[in-house]
Amino acid sequence: MSLETSNDKSIRAFIDKHKQLLLKEREAEIERTSLLLSNCAPSLLEQKGLALGNLGVVNVNIGLGGKTLVELERPTAFHNTPLFPPHNLRPGDLARIEDGVSNIINKKPAKGKKTVESSKTSKSVEGVVYKVSDVRIVLAVDPGDSSDDADLPDRCRVVKLANSVTYDRMEKALDMLEKIALPDSSSASDKNVPQMTSLIRVLLGISHPSDKLPIEDIKFFDTTLNASQQEAVKFALESPEVACIHGPPGTGKTHTLIEIIRQLTSTLDNNSKPLRVLVCGASNLSVDNILQRLLELPKTEGNTPLKVTRVGHPARVMAHEGILDSTLEVKAGRSDQAALARDVKNELEATMNVLSGKGKGAKGKAPRGLERKKMWEEVRALRKEYRQREGGVVQSVLSHSQIVLATCHSSGGWQLRNQEFDVVILDEATQALEAVCWIPIFKAKKLILAGDPMQLPPTILSVDQHRKSEKKALPSQKEQTQTAMKPPVTAKDIEPVIPESENSTVSDEESSSSKSETEDEEDEEPPAAVKAALNKTSKPRKLKKKQGLRPPRSLETTLFERLEKMYGPGIKRMLNVQYRMHAQIAAFPSKVMYYNKLTSHQSVAGHLLRDLPNVKASSEDEEKELLGTPVAFYDTAGCEYFERIDGDGDEGSKCNENEAMVVKRFIEELASVGVVPSQIAVITPYQAQVSLLTSLLRPTYGLELEIGTVDGMQGREKEAVIISLVRSNANREVGFLKDKRRLNVAMTRAKMHLCVVGDSSTVQHGSPFLKKWLTWLENNADVRYAGLE
Repeated sequence: MSLETSNDKSIRAFIDKHKQLLLKEREAEIERTSLLLSNCAPSLLEQKGLALGNLGVVNVNIGLGGKTLVELERPTAFHNTPLFPPHNLRPGDLARIEDGVSNIINKKPAKGKKTVESSKTSKSVEGVVYKVSDVRIVLAVDPGDSSDDADLPDRCRVVKLANSVTYDRMEKALDMLEKIALPDSSSASDKNVPQMTSLIRVLLGISHPSDKLPIEDIKFFDTTLNASQQEAVKFALESPEVACIHGPPGTGKTHTLIEIIRQLTSTLDNNSKPLRVLVCGASNLSVDNILQRLLELPKTEGNTPLKVTRVGHPARVMAHEGILDSTLEVKAGRSDQAALARDVKNELEATMNVLSGKGKGAKGKAPRGLERKKMWEEVRALRKEYRQREGGVVQSVLSHSQIVLATCHSSGGWQLRNQEFDVVILDEATQALEAVCWIPIFKAKKLILAGDPMQLPPTILSVDQHRKSEKKALPSQKEQTQTAMKPPVTAKDIEPVIPESENSTVSDEESSSSKSETEDEEDEEPPAAVKAALNKTSKPRKLKKKQGLRPPRSLETTLFERLEKMYGPGIKRMLNVQYRMHAQIAAFPSKVMYYNKLTSHQSVAGHLLRDLPNVKASSEDEEKELLGTPVAFYDTAGCEYFERIDGDGDEGSKCNENEAMVVKRFIEELASVGVVPSQIAVITPYQAQVSLLTSLLRPTYGLELEIGTVDGMQGREKEAVIISLVRSNANREVGFLKDKRRLNVAMTRAKMHLCVVGDSSTVQHGSPFLKKWLTWLENNADVRYAGLE
């Protein structure tokens, strides 16, 4: 038996490490959810947004894939209002419908009786949240041969569970990669295993990217593209296997991708045959954004609209008529072959209604005994027939679609199982785990990645505990010298751990403090001994610009970043003209995050709030301070506006009431000169501050005023943005404010005016990066005293 080659060993180590990290991440999510579910009373679960109680089943239908759709709402018998309380149940989440009469779980049972907990009802079923509105939630239940999903409790609750579907698909993708790259006798004969392609060889470092295929005289559809956008389009078209597009904030990344899609799918001099494209993204929002832009394009020369299909949960798709009409479900329902499938579906739903006691003439009584058993056999037969007919309809719709759009995760669904494409485009590639990117990669021979590694990376729950303690003590002189002998740590080597979105039940600090504490390690001024050691060792390392395939140290390293490390900056093209921010707002991010290469287009370089048609100042002071200033800094140093912890112990989220009042007062000033709430956004790193600001501002300004964490604002923009930094304490602790990428997102959302509110005496001591930012604000912003009168 031949020994493994060096390549095989590195590939095996790469895949094995990925599997270990994914398992750890899956366990972290399960542990978090199971701890909450096991330790919390039902009422507390509802308070945490993990459950909806006292619900009633109002309808049972059949959805795509033959799944049973169970609709639930709040009956008037148990509630004063049909509106759901705030909760974290979202389409795509795994959830369980269970008997709702278990709130007595902690009560002592009567003598001789079992507790509710010890005799758990069999009336429970698991499914996926399909749709959610203010008054109704729909779960898609995957029927098993023995499931009796029509026999649900009259009074039930929905509980959120750890979602394993995404992990299953990622692990399956890694297994597939192993079979392709490291074939054995069984995988070699397996017809379901894709062939090794030149794309996979490049992604695994087996072979270098092929030479470009030169394209002369490209005729651009969009004549407004700037030079860097045109170069990125040309680079993507000429690259045989893989191309990366680095799109800093406001540089028209989506604009560029639309042009690439049009070039690939059109018959041109440089493209004799239109190609088939799969467009994926890390989020539904990114996919829908591209779809909306595609639908807004003018029709082709033959007056034929683009053949576009969106795959995914209809409830997760943007509520836009054109987008909804492009979904697979809607298109499948309108196809000629759908009539027979619809007849089977109607018969299936009628039978289900009879089983649940809601059928015609049933009078609320469900059949029993032999009759019920016979009807369930009929249901199973109808479901099988429906799935077969529906599968044919789905494949027919997709085979006629030249452009298919889906999230990376949903591209692994049964609908796209046998579909092949010429090119896969991954938007928001720097926000997606590498493992989830492999799901669509197997379906094509060319890959185009787009994203910004200087913005938020993927959300990671599993954090190495030893990394949390790394910041406890400064290294000794000896340790520093020893450290200096190792390869220098760079910003790309240390990716911050980003907490979940603002609805996360994990504390802000717990989910992100780990790496962010060392995020700016490369900016520290080393002592003389360290400098000497660095000088002795830096020369050989500079020659090593690229690296081979290495096992990931964490899931935070994305495919985009890994390819750049492997093949150098030549693997990507950067868009360098931004169309969002005033030049002064863009100055600091450009200098610190984008090598001073980001320039402002003349259309936005000087725009200010005073240019808005709806604003009008009543005095010269208002004209200058409110409408004529691009960057303002309310410094609370010396005011003793100390933060407080909202929650249990040190793990709670942080808020700052006095700082919130400064924000409130500034918004009042903006409103007084005519800036409307829809033109303003308030961003803060802490969920507790979001809640506090919401209670202060929402009654006056309504839902049009956006208030949220940084996560929710990535990809968004507003005319005026106010950042509340929150942190102010005697110990000068700043938590994950040290995270460069998080702050980069926050400070690049504003178009005309950026206002920062914070305590410079605390924040500037957090890291060298924060010190640079505070120094820049003091020198370039309109600095104001934040003391309340």
